[in-house]
Amino acid sequence: MHRRITTATIAVALTGVLAVSACGSKSTDSDDTGSSAGAPSSGLSIDKLAQINTSGQEVPVTSETDAVSPAGDGNAKCPNTTIAMAGALTGADAALGINIRYGAQLAVDQHNAANAGCKITLKTFDTEGDPQKATQVAPRIVGDDSIVALIGPAFSGETKATGGVFNQAGLVSVTASATNPALTDNGWKTFYRGLANDDVQGPAVAKYLTGKLGKKKVCVIKDDTEYGAGLARAVTASLGSANADCNGDVKKGERDFSAVVTKTQQANPDAVFYAGYYSEAAPLAQQLKSAAPDVTFVSGDGANDPNFISLAGNSAKGAVLSCPCGPAPDKFKADYTAKFNQAPGVYSVEAYDLATILMKGIVEGKRTRPALVNYIKNYSGNGLARKYQWTPKGELTSSNIWVYEVK
Repeated sequence: MHRRITTATIAVALTGVLAVSACGSKSTDSDDTGSSAGAPSSGLSIDKLAQINTSGQEVPVTSETDAVSPAGDGNAKCPNTTIAMAGALTGADAALGINIRYGAQLAVDQHNAANAGCKITLKTFDTEGDPQKATQVAPRIVGDDSIVALIGPAFSGETKATGGVFNQAGLVSVTASATNPALTDNGWKTFYRGLANDDVQGPAVAKYLTGKLGKKKVCVIKDDTEYGAGLARAVTASLGSANADCNGDVKKGERDFSAVVTKTQQANPDAVFYAGYYSEAAPLAQQLKSAAPDVTFVSGDGANDPNFISLAGNSAKGAVLSCPCGPAPDKFKADYTAKFNQAPGVYSVEAYDLATILMKGIVEGKRTRPALVNYIKNYSGNGLARKYQWTPKGELTSSNIWVYEVK
């Protein structure tokens, strides 16, 4: 997605209360988010349910033991090499950037600990998630000849503003989080996305609802943000005959949903998909639960946050949530938590995987910018989150979505 996480979520993430993320939270200006942390006050948590493909069918999960290891065989030889990471490291959106930074740093540290003859440095650049600030940072990155690859930028807005700069410099840019579908339509030859874009999530979830979950009548409710409109459109287009004549609109900041709840109740659906954020999803879920307790509440990564549970309380139980990002496997979670004294967060796993892939290329002798662009272009291999292989446009050849359930 292309909106930013809230200050409240940042506070949770930075204090380590946020449990391992499946996705992260979003607000009106965030980029890409979701989460699988629990809400201690209610005793509920957001637990992974299944990984699904674009047809809504469950697919096998990549085993942690099948993933490429940043340590390799421990015998790597290379001159000191630098890769960069760019994203919000300070400011209101720091949590997302820090999660990505830490994921990449863990991979680099594990590589360096195992390979004394091939030291790799991760150089970080703070954009504050601001496109304008990113345009000031980008020339510093491309102007540093020691940097052979970039993890980032983190947000879609800053990626749009700087992608041409990196493309012109021939510097490969692999993002762990920027999901605006239009980014790969710019003709850039150096940009690669490490997860599914926003146009994948809607159809995948819609088909999962009507297939695996057997929902016959679904109401789609959306907020008035760009994210809500886009996700709702993608879901609605894929519901087929299950698209009920009860779609509704709410406003960001609204808390009284009596009108849309009444309309939904009269339609008697068996599920409601809400395209929006947890701040509205929570009271909407409460009011729907009170009026129609048997209706399944479903939402995307905008609501996939512990704050949804904290605000909705027991009304969140049974809700189905989705995210294009992957949950953290147990060993990764333990290593990350031990090193940074906080649990992995939004897109930490993707950053770890992308750093590992770049370092594998460096170990194999791809130590110039052109060589690494070509390496990523032709890469195919398993990471902790998924298999990574890209189309000529820079999208993953296989884009899967995770589905979670509040239990």
